[in-house]
Amino acid sequence: MLKHPTESSFPPWLPPIVPSSSVNWEKHLNLLFRYFKKEFIDSKPEFRELNVLLKKFPDQTDTFHPTFWHIISEGVDEINRIPEISRCERIRWPRPIIEHENEPNMLVWENVRRGNKSVCIYFEEIEYLVVLGKRKGYLILTTAYPIDSNHSKYKLLKEYKAYQQESHIKS
Repeated sequence: MLKHPTESSFPPWLPPIVPSSSVNWEKHLNLLFRYFKKEFIDSKPEFRELNVLLKKFPDQTDTFHPTFWHIISEGVDEINRIPEISRCERIRWPRPIIEHENEPNMLVWENVRRGNKSVCIYFEEIEYLVVLGKRKGYLILTTAYPIDSNHSKYKLLKEYKAYQQESHIKS
């Protein structure tokens, strides 16, 4: 099950969660988007000297960037995704995790997801995953979310170990 770590257990570079607000969902959603905008639209994080950008989408009629919506919601298809509290609470985590990939308990590996090369950054201590799509000369923030089941965690750790073994064989 999903750990709900206390702020005192966070490393000093990781921002606290953003508690959900039942008072005014629209206001809370705007607050979450401001965090996302500050971290990924107004400035660009870097991962191993490559810029982390957002997908370019044609003009949207929606208020929010599709990557933001993807990160705070879950569902099978993009149109019918529903906001999920644990994802919303962790909106401030993707960038610091990207920028602190060398910290202890941080697992980083490459894989292929849906035919695209990706970099996975899994912060095992707090069970949170960031996925960056590899492009020529830059990366794309694909998704980020808490790992909420033992099965998902097992799959990620298995994938990481396989990558480590393959990398070891190549070197």
